[in-house]
Amino acid sequence: MSINKRRKFRWAAAILSLLVALAVSGCGEKAPDSLDAIKKRGKVIAGVKYDTKLFGLQDPATGKVEGFDIDIAKALAKKVLGDETKVELKEVTSKTRIPLLQNGDIDLIIATMTINEERKKQVDFSDVYFEAGQSLLVKKGSPIQGLESLTKDSKVLAVKGSTSAKNIREKAPDATVLEFENYQDAFTALKANQGDALTTDNSILLGMQQQDSNYVLVGGNFTDEPYGIAIRKGDTEFVNTVNELLKEMKDSGEYDKLYEQWMGIKPE
Repeated sequence: MSINKRRKFRWAAAILSLLVALAVSGCGEKAPDSLDAIKKRGKVIAGVKYDTKLFGLQDPATGKVEGFDIDIAKALAKKVLGDETKVELKEVTSKTRIPLLQNGDIDLIIATMTINEERKKQVDFSDVYFEAGQSLLVKKGSPIQGLESLTKDSKVLAVKGSTSAKNIREKAPDATVLEFENYQDAFTALKANQGDALTTDNSILLGMQQQDSNYVLVGGNFTDEPYGIAIRKGDTEFVNTVNELLKEMKDSGEYDKLYEQWMGIKPE
C-alpha cells in the first residue's frame, strides 16, 4: 500500500471512530429528570413574572411576589414536597424565560406563557391552565377603540419576546410597534404618552387597568392565548405530575377559588 493510501485509510478510520463515538454518546443521553432534582434539592425553582399584576407582581415595599401563577407554584411544591413554602421564585421575562429553563436555572416556567407551535419546539407544555386573549389598553377618551383604529400614525407598545408583539405586527401592519423589556416599563411608557396603546393578553391588561382607572381595555380580544406551564423538553414525568396537579386543583375546587380570588370573576 502506498504512503498516500495509508494516510487516506488512517483518516477514514479516524473519522469513522469519531462518528461511532458521537452516536454512542447521543444514545446515552438521559432525558431531564426535574422531579428527582427537586426532591434532592428540597425545593422547586419556578420562573415567574415580577411585573404582572394578578399573575406575578412584586411589592416594592416588602419584596413579596404574589399572584395567580405564584399560587400555582406553591401548590406544585406542596404536591411534590409536601410543603407549599418549599418554592424559590426566580424572576423571568418573556425574553429570558426559555433560556433560563433550558440552562437548568429554573425547573419550570409559570409566567403567562402562551402555548404555540414555535415554543413547542423548544419546551414541553402542561395542559392549558388559563385561557386569555390579546387586547388593547388605551387612555380613557382615546380615539383608538380597536384594531381597526390603528393607522400608520399609531404607536403600539409591547414586550420583547412576547407573542403579542408578533401578533400586533401581523394584525396592524401599518402601526409602529415599540418593544420594552417588561410590562411595567411598557405601562409606564404608555402613561408617559410614548405610545397610543399597549397590547398584550387581556388578563395582564386587566391588572394594569386595576392599577390605574384612567386606562381601559378596548376592542375585545383578537387572539386566543392559552397559557401553559413550560418544562424542559423530554421531561415527560414532570409534565405528567404538573398535569395531575392541575386536574386535582380543578376537581377539588381549589382552582376556581384561586381564579376568583385573583381575577375577581368565576372561570367560565
